[in-house]
Amino acid sequence: MSQNVRVRFAPSPTGPLHIGGLRTALFNYLFAKKHGGDFVLRIEDTDQNRFVEGAEEYIIEALNWCGIPFDEGPGKEGDFGPYRQSERKDLYKAYALELIEKGKAYYAFDTAETLDHHRKDHEAKGKTFIYNWHNRLKLTNSLSLSEEEVKAKLEAGEDYVIRFKSPENEALFLNDIIRGEIKIDTSILDDKVLFKSDGMPTYHLANIVDDHLMQITHVIRGEEWLPSLALHTLLYDALGWEAPKFAHLPLIMKPVGKGKLSKRDGEKGGFPVFPLTWNQSEGYREAGFFPEAVINFLALLGWNPGTEQEIFSLEELVDSFTLERVNKSGARFDPEKNNWYNQQWLQRKSDEELAEQFAAELAKKQISSEQGYVQKVVSLIKERASFVKDFWELGDYFFEAPSSYNEKAVKKQWKEGSPEIMEQVASVLNSVQDFESPTIEEKVKGWISDNELSFGKVMPPLRLIIVGDMKGPHLFDIMELIGKEESINRIKTAIAQL
Repeated sequence: MSQNVRVRFAPSPTGPLHIGGLRTALFNYLFAKKHGGDFVLRIEDTDQNRFVEGAEEYIIEALNWCGIPFDEGPGKEGDFGPYRQSERKDLYKAYALELIEKGKAYYAFDTAETLDHHRKDHEAKGKTFIYNWHNRLKLTNSLSLSEEEVKAKLEAGEDYVIRFKSPENEALFLNDIIRGEIKIDTSILDDKVLFKSDGMPTYHLANIVDDHLMQITHVIRGEEWLPSLALHTLLYDALGWEAPKFAHLPLIMKPVGKGKLSKRDGEKGGFPVFPLTWNQSEGYREAGFFPEAVINFLALLGWNPGTEQEIFSLEELVDSFTLERVNKSGARFDPEKNNWYNQQWLQRKSDEELAEQFAAELAKKQISSEQGYVQKVVSLIKERASFVKDFWELGDYFFEAPSSYNEKAVKKQWKEGSPEIMEQVASVLNSVQDFESPTIEEKVKGWISDNELSFGKVMPPLRLIIVGDMKGPHLFDIMELIGKEESINRIKTAIAQL
């Protein structure tokens, strides 16, 4: 691309960042990095009534946690700031007035009560009230009033809005990178409000002006903004500016049933819908997901690499990503598959990194253990885990001797002669000098063969009393790690208890 690619992620700080918003940020990031461009964060906070304290910081923290930080934005000032719309509000009025000058917009003085009356009147007749070409001359605005009347109202300080003058009976051909050509009849468009008398622009005007001034080349946003594409294209044209290229991403659909994924779906299904915890809603980070797994499953929600590959690092995603391979139809959210992605990423982590995280979990249980020991434990149990938090359930017996034994297993494995056999196994273990897994295995299995016992009589009850259950990795590996003394103590304790 000849022009330097610049994209933006422009959330409103009205609450936590939804996983759908995070995917929008990710696709913008991937596209920018693929083309050596810039990823801009712009905070769209013009609606101060819905502003939520801490939401902006949350958005920034979420992007950083995912490993997709912005190049320009609040706190990382580039050449196109400020990056909060509330700090840019003095910019917008000039463009609204320019549109009036060009005959592309007009002042409207209609009160809320008048508009409400028209709406109800239309509803009573089975119609929908749209403020546009077919009724604007009957309403109170600068198209129906004389210049003197308009001037008098403005000088008297009457409340007004500036509305865009949608063209009548034109066929508008719009282009979307994902959806192709879209044809719109301009007669069905309403005259959207662009600017209010309180000095604040609406989303539509601020969005267009900011994208133009920030030299945004590609607008990659959610499907919910598709109905605004016609107005935004017309605004670019009215201001004499070249429009960026547009791409509208498919919705993320709920796991079952119809409709898009909501916070309620997460609460009902017991899975997160936010990247980080917000109030009582658990985030992916706090649920134990790796950021790589979250990025991986989000990328494949609506984008298809065209191959069988499912596991992608961020670098591989940047390399493979194209907007042309984003689907038009909604992508079904699959919490089970997301867990699988985390399991895949856990297996790719080093034992050292996982041991550090597991040590933090152990510390919460007030268990302190030498890092090298924790690392060896992790190496034995990690292939059965999807999350670091699974490690305790999979390997608690490495840190604490069993205080009870699985009842079903006891009934099945602990036979009449088991105590005597286990006494003898303890003696065999005591005689092992080099207490390492291969040596222990050789001695115990040799003793079983020499005494013409069946392995079924020895190995299952031995696992039961070492572990407390019929789970865990290779038994002799466990015994090597917990050591000779602990192995023998567990046998003696079990004989006494069982």
